[in-house]
Amino acid sequence: MTEANIAVVDSKALVSLFGARDQHLRQIREALGVKISTREDRIHIEGQDEAVARATRVIEQLQSLVSRNGDLAPDDVVRVLALANGTTPPPATPTIEVLNAGRKIQPRTPGQAAYVYAIQEHDVVFCVGPAGTGKTYLAVAMAVAALKQERIRKMVLVRPAVEAGESLGYLPGDLQAKINPYLRPLLDALREMMDFDQIKRYTEADLIEVIPLAYMRGRTLNDAFIILDEAQNTTVAQMKMFLTRMGRGSKIVVSGDTTQVDLPSHTISGLTDAMRRLQGIDGLTQVRLANADIVRHRLVRDIVRAYETESNQVDKNRVPQGKRR
Repeated sequence: MTEANIAVVDSKALVSLFGARDQHLRQIREALGVKISTREDRIHIEGQDEAVARATRVIEQLQSLVSRNGDLAPDDVVRVLALANGTTPPPATPTIEVLNAGRKIQPRTPGQAAYVYAIQEHDVVFCVGPAGTGKTYLAVAMAVAALKQERIRKMVLVRPAVEAGESLGYLPGDLQAKINPYLRPLLDALREMMDFDQIKRYTEADLIEVIPLAYMRGRTLNDAFIILDEAQNTTVAQMKMFLTRMGRGSKIVVSGDTTQVDLPSHTISGLTDAMRRLQGIDGLTQVRLANADIVRHRLVRDIVRAYETESNQVDKNRVPQGKRR
């Protein structure tokens, strides 16, 4: 094991270097396999010889960027890490310009950048990954940007109305009131990118629809950006119905987390089935996000990892059906 120390220029530069909720620091730790901490006015690095040397070079280069630019973009960290690991750095990630004045959105991890590129380059994109990886958020941002640039005529945000252990029938109100909780995550993402008055105007003008999956049957959507969220909770028949709504000039993004299926037992997820069935089709691609792409509260990544670890342990301890006595 080797240790190294780097002098800290000032505390404000350190905040920019480590990023919001230490997101840059976590990227460096995971990419290079080192331990990094701060001690008084120094950054302390610990790990294998070569890893520590790389981490030292990375942090020194990032410090120079902070000193020159006053802050770090996620792309800066990705590109410096790629160079340190001897890989080709990805091209600069484009900023997603949404309708909210002064609001610009950028992917914050290499996985998220790959997701954005996939949406730009393909007409149908399937994206799976754990909670907090920005599957819905980035898709909505790309749809809003397309609407702003008039590359589409409308955006359609869709979700299956499937209960997660609670009965829809017991919720108060009429049908619209009952389905609103299922559409809330899509509306929350939308409200970060558009003013309330804009959403209202666009909705009334039929430029934006936020609807449950069942309302898609029988429609053909031309020149539309269509997002299906929580797609792991569709059946095979529902997924086929949804995908075949696509008209000319349209784009579809399907996102979900295959570890959080709320369908009845023994029901095959339409998302899992479609990703297996539709491989190799030109114009259609699949993106898989991982724990490293989680950008919510720092604890979300640890929570997801803990559940995965326990689930894997249960699977290992299971006796294969043919070997039971």
